[in-house]
Amino acid sequence: MNEDLPAVALEVWRVDAVVLFDWLQGVDLNAVPISHPAQKQALMDLLPSLEETDVAEVTREEIDVAKAEVRRDMGC
Repeated sequence: MNEDLPAVALEVWRVDAVVLFDWLQGVDLNAVPISHPAQKQALMDLLPSLEETDVAEVTREEIDVAKAEVRRDMGC
């Protein structure tokens, strides 16, 4: 990321961060529909930020629990 650009601090639920991190680790961003190349880059820039948190060390079991919790929030 460009150090000259202003940064923003985001607060997300840990379970959302776990699910997002797991998805970003395995998704083919070339297959994700985008309307502008910057959208793909923004997703790619998000991964290193998540890697700097404790979500980078989660187990498969923790990922499954996080997915179930996020899904429950969806009413499923």
